[in-house]
Amino acid sequence: MQGESADGWKENILEDLESEKVEFKPAGEFLLVLKKAFGKGDKKLVKIAELRRIEQRGRTMKKFVQEF
Repeated sequence: MQGESADGWKENILEDLESEKVEFKPAGEFLLVLKKAFGKGDKKLVKIAELRRIEQRGRTMKKFVQEF
């Protein structure tokens, strides 16, 4: 993250985390907040990142393939 708006956003999030005003348990929660603040970004890069994160996690193969 770079730029004025990114720096201000980062500082606000860091302050909230340090003061325990906000807590992101799964990384997905943090990513949602980040996307809301800065948009979805390049669609191709977002999809590549999503594919890298996908895991079966006890789901049936059918459900896993449906999500994929």
